[in-house]
Amino acid sequence: MIQVTFLTNNSKVVSAPENSNLLRVSLREQGGIPFKCGGGLCGTCKCKIEQGLEHTDAIKTKERKHLTEEKFKAGYRMACQTFLNGDVSVSWVPLAERSVSRSKAEPVEAATPPEAPVE
Repeated sequence: MIQVTFLTNNSKVVSAPENSNLLRVSLREQGGIPFKCGGGLCGTCKCKIEQGLEHTDAIKTKERKHLTEEKFKAGYRMACQTFLNGDVSVSWVPLAERSVSRSKAEPVEAATPPEAPVE
């Protein structure tokens, strides 16, 4: 068994079998890595392997569409595409702290009606 430490989730430590997919471990153990598609299309599960990068498998083609060589060298991977062969510690930027484009934010704000004047 290997240990996975979810640093952004209060350093929660869980055990998993070798060759486990990082996103699946997060889902099963409530690790907290954000995701949407789970298949390498959206990039939502981008995370940073803070320790144990050498215990991850080869970078996939789908990851190259979302991350640069510089990001890979810094330890970034997509959790849905990453398989673990040893202990790792992982962090990520929570969705609430990620920049939101104006076009996506406006409909949410517009959905709240302004207060009507009291007569």
